[in-house]
Amino acid sequence: MATNSKIIEPVAIKAPNIQTAEIDIEGVTPLVQNKFSAKAKAKMMDAMAAGSTAKSKKTRDARDYDDDFLQAQHISEEGWNGLPAPAFRSAMISACRLVGFQMTKAKLSLFVMHDGIDAEDGTPLVKLKADAPERHEALVRMNFTSTDIRIRPMWRKWGATVRVQWDADQFTFADVVNLMDRAGLQVGIGEGRPDSKTSTGMGWGQFRVVRG
Repeated sequence: MATNSKIIEPVAIKAPNIQTAEIDIEGVTPLVQNKFSAKAKAKMMDAMAAGSTAKSKKTRDARDYDDDFLQAQHISEEGWNGLPAPAFRSAMISACRLVGFQMTKAKLSLFVMHDGIDAEDGTPLVKLKADAPERHEALVRMNFTSTDIRIRPMWRKWGATVRVQWDADQFTFADVVNLMDRAGLQVGIGEGRPDSKTSTGMGWGQFRVVRG
């Protein structure tokens, strides 16, 4: 005799166990920012659009250092200075190499929430707790054949409150806090950080977790 009863199969996949916490940080070394400006992007696009005629029409415009200084900053739609939220996430994932945790799993388990959006390019930002930046002037070698002066904002004293989300089946709260501490002291954020892809850094962009 046929029945209408259904077979209930056991659930093999748990629902995500995502937790959120605010972590206060303070800078240990100066923070230097170098956002790729809209002006530089426009010049590159114009040169590409010009094609083979670009070299024959090349001109050298007067340099506006005040504008360079402003263009290098991440400024939110509300007008405050910010730090790219992905920079903290990348730093925490990079720090996983030091503690034997798989970076591929960390990419799926760690997230940084934003406080606002960059008014120009839409980058998610964490609000920076600092006074107005000073202007840092650096002499930079270009392909070992020429030099240029780069104007960047620098904050000697700075901090932030970073809102982190994580998979609690992968990390405990203590794990996340300690990983953020390692990210700050051993990886860093911004220009000249210890974990720079192009150098050993300038000793900039280091921070620590404010505990207690």
